[in-house]
Amino acid sequence: MRHIAIVEDEKECSRQIEEYLARYARETGEKFEHRTFDDGKHIVRDYPEDLDIIFMDIQMAEMDGMSTAEEIRKKDSSVVIIFITGLASYAVRGYAVDAMGYLVKPVSYAVFSQCLDRVLSKLQKRKSRNILVNGRNETVKVNSGDILYVEVEDHSLIYHTLQGDIRASGAIRDAEESLSGISFFRCNKGYLVNLAYVDQIIKDDAVIRGERLQVSRSKKKAFLDALNRYINEAE
Repeated sequence: MRHIAIVEDEKECSRQIEEYLARYARETGEKFEHRTFDDGKHIVRDYPEDLDIIFMDIQMAEMDGMSTAEEIRKKDSSVVIIFITGLASYAVRGYAVDAMGYLVKPVSYAVFSQCLDRVLSKLQKRKSRNILVNGRNETVKVNSGDILYVEVEDHSLIYHTLQGDIRASGAIRDAEESLSGISFFRCNKGYLVNLAYVDQIIKDDAVIRGERLQVSRSKKKAFLDALNRYINEAE
């Protein structure tokens, strides 16, 4: 199941995207669940944490698509953003917020389906699996794709996830083993980070959702190499 948001203030265009999604689902067997928002400020205010894809108009009355995308990137670095615009020239600005592409109105089904093919292929390459985390009072099943990073604190672990923090017993090497083969890298003795959520590198720090996590000098080259490989494989 893919979770999709349509952010569009033109009702006719919004309905068209909904119809295209339904047609694509019938033709391919893909399953979608979608929500619609008639302005950027509404999705920013009530942002769904489980989104995979956002189709968003650039020109909207109260909060335009670019400003909306900038706010969304503060919350979610991995959601795929596809801009919808009446002018192709606006689409160039999308690179500043890591938009994957754009659709020019009027949008044909052929162009829409090709775009969605490309997006779903990218999402399929993002590997994840469920792991069991031994919390203080219970064992919790967590999807690795929801983990931002794992932190060592006072001989225990904190799993920082999209849903909140989970305090757990165990050593960082145990977490590293359970998350091996996915997009995780131990950037120093205290942090195991999910490369999917690294927004930028500032000096010797990796930035994840505004948090700066130190990358040890001895691991910096290997960390950057791993990050570059992840980005290239995801494209």
